[in-house]
Parts: sequence; structure tokens; C-alpha cells
Amino acid sequence: MERPCSTVAPDDLATMASLKHWGAPPPHASGCDVDRDTVVDCGWGRLAFGQTFNDPDQLAEVLQGEHEGRRDVAFYVREPHVLLSRAPHALFLDPSHTFRTGLSQARERTAQALQVRDATIEDLAAINRIYLARSMVPLQTGYIGGLQPAAVQILVAADSASSEVVGVVMGVDHRMAFHDPDNGSSLWALAVDSQAKVPGVGQTLLLELLGRFREAGRAFMDLSVMHDNAEAIALYEKLGFTQIPVYCVKKKNPVNEKLFMGPNTHDELNPYARIIVDEARRRGIAVEIEDVKSGLFRLSLGGRSIACRESLSDLTSAVAMSRCDDKLLTHRLLAAAGLNVPAQAEVRAKEDAVDFLAMYRRVVVKPARGEQGRGVMVDLTSRAQVYAAVDQVRELCDTVLIEEFVPGDDLRIIVIGGEVVAAAIRRPATIIGDGVHTILQLIEKQSRRRAAATRGESVIPMDEETERCVALSRYQMLDVLPEGQELAVRKTANLHTGGTIRDVTEMLHPALAEAAIKAAEVLQIPVVGLDLLVESPDRPQYNFIEANERPGLANHEPAPTAERFIDLLFTGTRPGAGQKVTRDAAKEGQTS
Repeated sequence: MERPCSTVAPDDLATMASLKHWGAPPPHASGCDVDRDTVVDCGWGRLAFGQTFNDPDQLAEVLQGEHEGRRDVAFYVREPHVLLSRAPHALFLDPSHTFRTGLSQARERTAQALQVRDATIEDLAAINRIYLARSMVPLQTGYIGGLQPAAVQILVAADSASSEVVGVVMGVDHRMAFHDPDNGSSLWALAVDSQAKVPGVGQTLLLELLGRFREAGRAFMDLSVMHDNAEAIALYEKLGFTQIPVYCVKKKNPVNEKLFMGPNTHDELNPYARIIVDEARRRGIAVEIEDVKSGLFRLSLGGRSIACRESLSDLTSAVAMSRCDDKLLTHRLLAAAGLNVPAQAEVRAKEDAVDFLAMYRRVVVKPARGEQGRGVMVDLTSRAQVYAAVDQVRELCDTVLIEEFVPGDDLRIIVIGGEVVAAAIRRPATIIGDGVHTILQLIEKQSRRRAAATRGESVIPMDEETERCVALSRYQMLDVLPEGQELAVRKTANLHTGGTIRDVTEMLHPALAEAAIKAAEVLQIPVVGLDLLVESPDRPQYNFIEANERPGLANHEPAPTAERFIDLLFTGTRPGAGQKVTRDAAKEGQTS
């Protein structure tokens, strides 16, 4: 095992916290051959080890050389106030905390539902999908297995059942990077797919990285986390991490300005309004919040002022909105235009529903007006189910619709200004058994994870529909679901009822894109979310289900939905080629 040159015991955090030379090689380590001015390429940007720089001007120059679309970090800056004084107009002290844990003790790191392994070239697309969905900077093409330095480890966690990559973490070996006398290591860019069904992905990746650095003989591991990321901090503290006085310095840019410009007054907006407001502010458009709870705001630039409620704006006429609001009307208009729609009828009497059921055998009952999947009962096959659904839906809406059930994937396509901007497959809420917890407990745990990942927007309702879906699989809520068994607990795939969403924009079949654009033209609406049932997003078969005049743009990251929305409202603010500022690197979230 390699021995560190430093005589300081890294596990003795109290002693290390008292060192005057924290973050720099200690005086007695002068005999070590420490590499000077060390900068490590991490794929998303450069990591500059501040303790290897003697000249603050040199470190300031490195940070100011940050390339467009990358995010550089100066870590272990011994005297951040001196560094900032060298370029106060360009640099800022990152509002993140640093945590450390010693590696003297082994930690259990098994996870039966996950496989953790080294990332390969084939994983790049999945890794960047996760990073972009978390508003983090993606890895550059050719980094894994090519530009990746030996000091950098990239691990991915894959769902054991599907082999799908659901999490990624990066670690840097300080000993390999610059002959660190303190024999340390650090964690960077930990991200978990918000749609992951398996719990504990982040913890599993963290423990695996800790174990690998311990086996390599490293003495401790550090990580940096935003000061207000309470969920992550709670996990780190549970695993034995302790906060230490180590700091990051970064370069100011238009994307991270909220980190050094002070708090804004828009944080209480829901995600669907906030994503638009944030994009508007980046372009210098004035924002006036009219009502936080409902997501009402006004955008103004020069002599142009537009009122919005999330993605619904003054550009959508009342007539166009009514074409989408009334599902019966939407169906008639799309059918008349030659677009594919399932059979549908209005239920005036229960006998109408029974006759429709006899004809199609599997049906959907839903309100003619409504959103977020409220009151939609899917795949009903018996008279009793249909009667109960009609009674329940009639409490929500005077007009009840019955529709032919069409199997397939639930596809949402966003059309803005006559162009397809995003497409995503939506999946119903699903749980995975562990052989220990009841179905009820698994639903509650999954619901908490979905709520945390979506700021409370996605929750699995504990209602009759959830119980019906569980019963369809011949289970009861208090049954223990066998380990590895998947169970869909809702039939609808709405995000608001616990569903998940996966971007498929790049693989969308041209026939589906053309049909969506035609539907938007028929409805004469500038911004619309169209729901289709498809065999697959890369095949041409489809059936339109409904249209949403106020689609949630935040659900489709990394697709540039907010950017295209603001382009539509304020055409003159559209960034020119090579000058685009997007959410692809919106947060300084390359720390965990």
C-alpha cells in the first residue's frame, strides 16, 4: 500500500480542521515530489487543485480560460480571498460545502437490484442523458476511454433487471493526479436518473467509490455539495461525512449568475413556471410575478408585454384553448382532418357505455374536460367497472366520455411554433418488489422518491384506481411483492400520478412528427402537448388521445422547451449561432 508523505492522520478531522495550511501541502511535506499547477480534465470541465498553485495569478488565469459549454472548478484554494482579488469581475466563491470521510474502515456496498461497473464508451449517451436531465454539463465526446486521465474513475449503476444505466459518479485519485502528500481522493458529478425505479442508487454509487479508493490505499475522500441540497447532505452525514473548511472558486458566466447575484424572488414558483421565468431572465427579459400559486407571470421587453400561465400565453387564443379543453371536440377535429384517433362516444346513459363495451371489450372512461390524468379510468373490461367509472367521472365533469382502449406506449410530443421540440415516452407508476415490504409500503416509498425528484409534482395517489390496478394483477395492498417483481400500480402514465418520463426526441419517427405538426395546425394553437399511443416512438403507427394547451415544459429536459417557448414569444432574443445559452449547463451541479 502506498504511504502518504504527510504525517497528518486524515481521519482525525478535528486535528485537520485546526491546521493553518488546510487545503495546501503541509510544511513538513516539502520532501514530496508534488506536481505543481495541476489541472485534471474531467470531461465536463477542468478541476484545478488549488494547493498545487503557488501563484494566485496563474490559478486565476486558468479559471478565466474556461471554454464555452464547460465548467471549471478550483478546489482546495488555500486563500480564496486572495484569488478572488486577482479577478473580482470574473471569479466568485462557490456557495457549496465540502464534506470529508476517512477510508480506514470498510463499508458494505452490495445492492442486489443494481450493478455498479466502470463506464464504457457505450454508456456515454445514457450518462449524458442523466446529466442533462439534471441540468449538469455533459461529458465531451471521446472522453471515456480516450481523453479520460488515469486519475479519473467513472462508475455507472445499472438496473439489474433491465441493464439500463440509472446513475453515474466520477472520482478523482489525488495521489495519481499530483502525488498528493495527504493521499486523498474526491467525488464529483454524482447524478441519479429521476425516473429510476430502484431506490438507493446514489448511495450505492457513493459506497462503491469509497470502497475502490480504500482498496487503492487512499486515506480519505472529499466531496462538494451545494449548501442548500439538504437531501444530499443528509445522506452524506448518515454515511459518516463531516463538513470541512475547504472551498471552490469558479468563473462567472450567464448560466451560473444566480449563484453570485443573490437570491431571486421566483424560487416559490412551480417547476413549469420557473423554467420559463429563468430562461427569460437569462435573456434580459423583465419578469413580473402576478400570482405564485397559479404560475401567473408577465414577461416584458421593450414595448412588448405578454402574460403567461406557465406555458399558456396571450398567443393562445380562447378559441384555440377551447379546442383542447373539450376532449370530445378535440377528437372530432382531429378525426375530420384524417388523423388517427380511437373510437369515442359520449355517455348520456349507462346503457350507452354498456353498448360501447360490448363492441370494443376494453375501454377507457374519462371526463370531457380535465388535466393531469384526473378521473381517467383505463382498460375497463366489465360492466361493473364501467358503471363505477361513469359514476366517479360524473362527479368531476358533466360530460363523460367512453373510448376504445388502444394498447401501446404513451407518447407526449411538444409542438411550439409549428415545430416539434420534444418527445417523451411516459410510463405508469411502477414498483419493484424486494421480498420484504408490502405493496402499500413500496408505493409509499416510491411516491416519496418521485415527490423528492419533482419537487412534489409527482405523487402516486392512494385511491380506488390504484387499488384496482393492483387487484388486476391479483395482488392486494398488504401482500409482500416478491423480490425483483415489477408491478404497475396505475394505468395512466401522467407525471402527476407518479408516472415517469423518458426523452425520445432523437428517435422520433418522421410520421409521428408530421402528424403532431398537423394536429397543432388543426387546433390552431402555437404551443401544445399532444398525447398519442404508439407501438414505438420509432415506428409510424399512432392514435391521438388528447391535446394539452398548457404542457409542462419542465418535464422534457434536456430538450430545449423553455428556450423555444421564449423564442416564440420574443423572437429578437433568439441567441445566434454559437452564442446559445441553454439549460444544458444551467446549474453548477457538477458537484454532487
